[in-house]
Amino acid sequence: MGAYAGVTMVADSDNVLPMMGANVNAAYTVAMQNTVGLLAEAYVCNLVRYDAVTNWAVLGTIEKALFTEFVSRFIAVQGILYDMDSYTSRIEAEDMVTVHLHRMTKVEKLLNDQNSLTFMKKGVV
Repeated sequence: MGAYAGVTMVADSDNVLPMMGANVNAAYTVAMQNTVGLLAEAYVCNLVRYDAVTNWAVLGTIEKALFTEFVSRFIAVQGILYDMDSYTSRIEAEDMVTVHLHRMTKVEKLLNDQNSLTFMKKGVV
């Protein structure tokens, strides 16, 4: 799992770096990203009232993709907000954050949907 191995289950640098964009400030370290990733995992697990991190191995590919997308975008947003001056313009950085937040809202709705939760938990006893 790349840079996040052993720290966050849900996302790694291959997921996060493209979402932050080429202009993210290098001072937004992997350690900082790991901390934010753990917060994102806690948030999304509490959101769905299901410990997806502990039960990661039993989740299907589709469920994993949703959790990974949410956590990756969460980490990316914090990286962009860490230093917007490193982007070509503040507007560029704000637009990237807006796109991420919009998609995160959609993923939250999907994860919170009772049919999705039933589908997700089907393999867990």
